[in-house]
Amino acid sequence: MTEKLQKVLARAGKGSRREIEAMISQGRVSVDGKIAVLGDRVTGSENIRLDGHVVETQAESDIVCRVLAYHKPEGEVSTRKDPEGRPTVFDRLPRLQGARWVAVGRLDVNTSGLLLFTTDGELANRLMHPRHEIDREYAVRVFGEVDEAMLQRLRKGVMLEDGEARFDTLKYTGGEGMNLWFHVTLKEGRNREVRRLWESQGMQVSRLMRVRYGKIEMPKNLPRGGWAELALDQVNYLRKEVGLPPEQESKVDVNAPDRFKQVARIRKAVRKHNTRVKGAGTGAAPKKPAPTGARGPKPGQRQKQKRKTRM
Repeated sequence: MTEKLQKVLARAGKGSRREIEAMISQGRVSVDGKIAVLGDRVTGSENIRLDGHVVETQAESDIVCRVLAYHKPEGEVSTRKDPEGRPTVFDRLPRLQGARWVAVGRLDVNTSGLLLFTTDGELANRLMHPRHEIDREYAVRVFGEVDEAMLQRLRKGVMLEDGEARFDTLKYTGGEGMNLWFHVTLKEGRNREVRRLWESQGMQVSRLMRVRYGKIEMPKNLPRGGWAELALDQVNYLRKEVGLPPEQESKVDVNAPDRFKQVARIRKAVRKHNTRVKGAGTGAAPKKPAPTGARGPKPGQRQKQKRKTRM
């Protein structure tokens, strides 16, 4: 059985299919010593090289479908690399050998909350396709005066620049004064759709957070910037929703320590990552600890310094 070359390379973690098609067009890929062309198919037993380096490939049946739930903070972009140097949602994810994480959709740089990643590109593509109608739930805080007529329009449908849109459900959940919280659901993922729907009514969205994708909710106590791998039953729920066969294996240890210890480790990893990123951004060298046994200034010197400071 043969597969498209770009599919095999994508499964090996060398890029998206579109990126690999560009690599093939640029003559960077060879198969058994011959420069590959678009349309080539392989069995996986060939000697495949990218930029002269041998690519280790795996059969699709050998790849374990894994899914991560990631708590995206505001300020991260949903791309692998950002030309402006901003942090990306891929920066904190665990590294893989022979596979790559694929994001299931995107969240705006100013939107936080649940973002799913998977090693199965087909699963990601199907989850993102609108025909499967998997609902997403968001907690949204809006600023302004809201009346019932406005809510009815948002439920019934309003015309945006890319067509009609509406909230499938819209529920008031609290707030004070001009700052009100709602929970809304959608079955599609058009660009900035939640924000644009509210803006069509003259409202300003001040906070937006995805809290659920299908039946997958944000794991409790998962800190911003932390990730948790979904158990096999949750993975197979997603696969069933889009017509894929169930996965038989899982990387999740059912005998792992209790969730409180897991949360503590996640928080520690997030703090360590944030410290490393901030240090790299400032370019400041870490302070060296004072030598053991070093003597401080003499009392007279300390008083002199204080007098100088007061001047």
